Amino acid sequence: MGNVTLRDATKRYEDIIAVDEMNLEIEDGEFLCLVGPSGCGKSTTLEMISGLTLPSDGTIEIAGADVTNEPPKDRDIAMVFQNIALFPHMDVYDNISFGLRLRDFDKDEIDRRVEQAAKIVQLEGMLDRNPDELSGGQQQRVGIARAIVREPEVFLMDEPLANLDAKLRVHMRTEIQRLQKELGITTVYVTHDQEEAMTMADHIAIINQGTLQQCAPPLECYNRPANRFVASFIGSPSMNLFDGTVAGGVIDLTHFQIEQALGSEYDGENVTVGIRPEDAYLVSSEDDPANPSRSFEAVVDVLEPVGDQTYAYLQPHGTRSESESVMGDGAEQLLVSIDPGTAISEDESVKVVFDRENIHVFDGATGDAVTHSLVDPATAGATVGSSEEEIQG
Repeated sequence: MGNVTLRDATKRYEDIIAVDEMNLEIEDGEFLCLVGPSGCGKSTTLEMISGLTLPSDGTIEIAGADVTNEPPKDRDIAMVFQNIALFPHMDVYDNISFGLRLRDFDKDEIDRRVEQAAKIVQLEGMLDRNPDELSGGQQQRVGIARAIVREPEVFLMDEPLANLDAKLRVHMRTEIQRLQKELGITTVYVTHDQEEAMTMADHIAIINQGTLQQCAPPLECYNRPANRFVASFIGSPSMNLFDGTVAGGVIDLTHFQIEQALGSEYDGENVTVGIRPEDAYLVSSEDDPANPSRSFEAVVDVLEPVGDQTYAYLQPHGTRSESESVMGDGAEQLLVSIDPGTAISEDESVKVVFDRENIHVFDGATGDAVTHSLVDPATAGATVGSSEEEIQG
């Protein structure tokens, strides 16, 4: 059983806390991604699991055994690093088998494992080549094969695709997913690329400043972020976030208002409202959310065609001066994803509505999620207002 458990795992460096009371339960055969911005503590967490770094406090278990103070060689793990670190004077066979030869495995067993690993990572016929005769993707597959022959309980991967070009990175992440499912080995994968995490993992653990923010399936983190940080970090492009105040039946966001159903206990509270670009709609478009908010006017600042869609950066009326543009801080800017065939031009005035069913609200003080929908279940499917005048505010 390759389950991994971290209980209050903490790593301190003098007065710096790199990882703060990390608690994770990684099931046998699970693919978990540790994701977060640079310096958040994800690599340190991986190093504590591997034994390359010992925790200051807390415990680490692998396959039910406490390995907190055990060296890496006694943890039944195999690592794949960002820097492939192949021996340039050894051919592929010798690079893959190096660890087995150090452990005095029988020659027949080494041959069996190397041939099996080479087949899995599609390196058959290349075992006599040197690293400088291989492409970047092939070299990375050698590094993965070197880990596979160990037949470990746990794979640990620290940004293994970071040095590859974009096209090869997409190909290799598909290969790693295939391998992990085929082998069924518990895998902990570190990346700063949230798209990699979303597409590869069974669960993603989002870390910020050494603290675990949320650990859940990718779509749950996307659709139901635990707090404002997760909401802003997960998703490309990022969620639109606006600060406002709950006032009676609406949330007042300075330049527009959104009807809300939070309850009277939130009256007067400061909140942050989040809207993903795909949940904002132009009134003139053919798309029509089932539960539209009251509309408001905005000016088109910049259009970014990206093929299957166009990103429109809008400035709500009253927020734009001659010196402001998309290059500013974006505090009062709205990003909308629209169909590339939409007839729209820069500096044009448009009307916008939000899908109230997918509006996120976060506590203004703590950043914790309050709700992920502003639709009252009792009235779901009904539009706000009964006339065009009421819908458009």
